[in-house]
Amino acid sequence: MAEKLAPSKRHQYTYQGRTVYEWNQSLEEINLYIEVPPGVSAKQLEVQVTASQLKIGLKGNPPYLDLSFSHRVKSSESFWTLDKTQLNLQLTKAEQGEPWTSLFVGHDINPLTHQVETQRLMLERFQEEHPGFDFSGATFNGQAPNPRTFMGGMSRS
Repeated sequence: MAEKLAPSKRHQYTYQGRTVYEWNQSLEEINLYIEVPPGVSAKQLEVQVTASQLKIGLKGNPPYLDLSFSHRVKSSESFWTLDKTQLNLQLTKAEQGEPWTSLFVGHDINPLTHQVETQRLMLERFQEEHPGFDFSGATFNGQAPNPRTFMGGMSRS
């Protein structure tokens, strides 16, 4: 059986030297990681996910984050969990296979990192479509095509 490709490295968004959130992506989903203060319980959190917007905060207070996604998500298929002091959100992409250049509007990753992400997602697509092949050591020469649209696009499951 072919080995799984390594998951993408987490991208960090920092503000004034402090990490606000980290995220990574696969063909179908975005994973978002946010540190919360010790002692905060899931019942104290208010998390609102719409197709284009995310609001996170403590109930009864202004939101900690109130940002627009750079692409649309399927809010009905997205969910969150709290693991000790880390809030984990799994967001389902509305456009399966689309490589995101940023999680939120205005928080773009650099172009070289985006190119590496696109290549990794293209290899992930190849691996899903051809499970008998091992793509773990595969690389691209030059720019990789968009995994969502390449050769007629992705088949929907």
